[in-house]
Amino acid sequence: MLSETKLTEIKQRFSIIGNNQLLNRAIERAYLVAPTDYSLLVVGESGVGKEHFPKIVHAYSARKHEQYIAINCGAIPNGTIDSELFGHVKGAFTGAVGDHKGYFEQADGGTVFLDEVGELPLETQVRLLRVLETGEFIKVGSSQVQKTNVRVVAATNVNLQQAIEEGRFREDLFYRLSTITIAVPALRERKEDIPVLFRKFASDCTEKYHMPAVRLTDDATAMLMNYYFRGNIRQLKNIAEQVCVLEQKREINAAILRQYLPDEEQQRSLARLTTDDNRNIGTEREIIYKMLFDMKRDIDQLKQVVAQLSAASQHEVIGNQLPTLTTQHEVINAEYTDAQEVSDTETETQPLSMQEFERETIRKALERNNGSRKAAAAEIGMPERTFYRKIKEYNLG
Repeated sequence: MLSETKLTEIKQRFSIIGNNQLLNRAIERAYLVAPTDYSLLVVGESGVGKEHFPKIVHAYSARKHEQYIAINCGAIPNGTIDSELFGHVKGAFTGAVGDHKGYFEQADGGTVFLDEVGELPLETQVRLLRVLETGEFIKVGSSQVQKTNVRVVAATNVNLQQAIEEGRFREDLFYRLSTITIAVPALRERKEDIPVLFRKFASDCTEKYHMPAVRLTDDATAMLMNYYFRGNIRQLKNIAEQVCVLEQKREINAAILRQYLPDEEQQRSLARLTTDDNRNIGTEREIIYKMLFDMKRDIDQLKQVVAQLSAASQHEVIGNQLPTLTTQHEVINAEYTDAQEVSDTETETQPLSMQEFERETIRKALERNNGSRKAAAAEIGMPERTFYRKIKEYNLG
């Protein structure tokens, strides 16, 4: 166990507030593993402060005088991420007017922090695995193998085991990254730290804008400590700053504070949607999505059959069956398309291809979600990376 003095020193150095045992254990784990060269995986919900722990590891390691580079993997487009991480040579692609050093080359001898590592494309995961196993990488557009000596610390707020099962993350890379794992507790697991954090954020805000100090009453403090905080520390800071700026009264009771807290049951419901117990929802949506495409394919085939029957209408029997088939087609099409009216003459038109149907589905999902790609992909149950690729493929971006 670390001494209280050492714990306090680390917290002050990296602006970590709180004395929760789970938090202290995570800090201790980062400090103890720092002198080694083991890869490290930091896990925890969004907003819990995972970014502090790679800094602790680097600062107390033998690499502390070398470069520390933090990279948000989710913020780099798929088409350029290999170049950003591993570099490229002149002429590797349009716009590559010269050689470029990637982060792994720049940080040689130091530490690379890969935040949101679960967002890496599978192709990039293969390159990363090679760096972890051999220290070797190849720049984009080159055939020359280069060496680098970096320590990798990764962080994620997604369940990588689930991602492995879904084929979105390599199992061998997971075991390479998670030699040592640090779990950062959610704010709701650190209830005793919530009042202290609120006072710190409120104090920073009032000091910055020269405002009178804010004080919570006992009932407001109790309400805050029992709130779910799906957004964790980021959400608490946001609430503290809103209260400081918007409230004229500087003594904040529960009635006032309640106005700044989103509905708690809604928070819990949203959080439950991201837990493992409810991952089946995504699977069910994907199944439904596939079924709809299969139905559309069957409808198109039915249209072709009806068109053939129309062409052979000189046969009396077939001619008598045609209205029935057309009516069935109208019913199915009315139920599974956007309520378009289908007439008998429509059977003569060219049916929508699967690609056109897919494009229309994606376009309308984007419209319903005000252009939010993440929300639109979630609505139709399509993996985000596939969704982004389809947007580019259909020129919907």
